[in-house]
Amino acid sequence: MKRLVQLSILAGVGALGIFAAVTYFAAAPDDIPGPTVPVDPVPTDSLMLKPSKLAGYAVAQQKCAICHSADYIAYQPPGMNQAQWTAEMAKMQHSYGAPISDNEIKLLGVYLAATYGDGKDISAADLAAIVTPTTTMDAPAAVRRGSSAAPADASAGAMDVQALLTDNACLGCHAVDQKIVGPAYHEVAAKYHADPNAITKLQASIKAGGVGKWGQVPMPAFAQLTDDEVRALATFVMQQ
Repeated sequence: MKRLVQLSILAGVGALGIFAAVTYFAAAPDDIPGPTVPVDPVPTDSLMLKPSKLAGYAVAQQKCAICHSADYIAYQPPGMNQAQWTAEMAKMQHSYGAPISDNEIKLLGVYLAATYGDGKDISAADLAAIVTPTTTMDAPAAVRRGSSAAPADASAGAMDVQALLTDNACLGCHAVDQKIVGPAYHEVAAKYHADPNAITKLQASIKAGGVGKWGQVPMPAFAQLTDDEVRALATFVMQQ
């Protein structure tokens, strides 16, 4: 009799265990407790380039900002030296078509290593390459290859529009009759041809930059240009 009672108790305990297991595994996935895994927040395009007197800073402002924000720098390994940064910039040119010349690759390598990485191997001559009022950037590779990028029209005024276009990397994103990264100048002129405030609107867009009017690729701001330079560029675009 005692043995029968023990077997009954064991059977009852076993049934409870089976019931508990079935209930647990039948529960919704969200109801099953598990380890808490920390989730890193999605990075935002919040970083700004660190100001510098090095010539590579001006190049980075005008040409690197065409395709990405300064957050790209934060994704690279810390402590990269000049040779490593220079190799990274060369990859951007050769693999991704970045509109930077070989000379600008060197300037960017110096700026990035000195500002964000290990600048111990930078020579005094390279560090002496600072921005001056006469410093200009090289024409993008597409222009040097003789693409259909915009030829300047003297009727845009006494301003050297071709120099403005090349020095500010405009031709890395725009051509007269075809879209590259941004719209063709002919498209812009057609959109605003009946707008009496077209020149004013284009000036504001050039000066402040923006995104959304022609897609989601941002256009960098050109706040360093004078009002006369911006007006000359806007006039040139509207003549296409």
